[in-house]
Amino acid sequence: MLLSVDRTEGDDVQPLSFEVIAAIAEREGVDPTEIEPPEYDALYDVVNPEALDSLFAPREDGTPRGTGQVEFQFCGYHVVVTSEGEVDVSESEHSLP
Repeated sequence: MLLSVDRTEGDDVQPLSFEVIAAIAEREGVDPTEIEPPEYDALYDVVNPEALDSLFAPREDGTPRGTGQVEFQFCGYHVVVTSEGEVDVSESEHSLP
């Protein structure tokens, strides 16, 4: 499995990178652990998962980061991740370079 997920007890919030994998898996009708090469693209080939996880996370001093969203193509889908932690996956109308 290519997911690096810290599943600390008591912490039910998943990293955004895992939420992206889970959303793709739901669309594909498979378990998230099946979203890996060679059948599927690797998330790290499209976006740095650690950077995605920290993009909207609070700063080290606890202050919040700005709001916004990031969009990218992954496994043939258009993915939008927002600063509120929402992950939207839709059919891609075209592939971005």
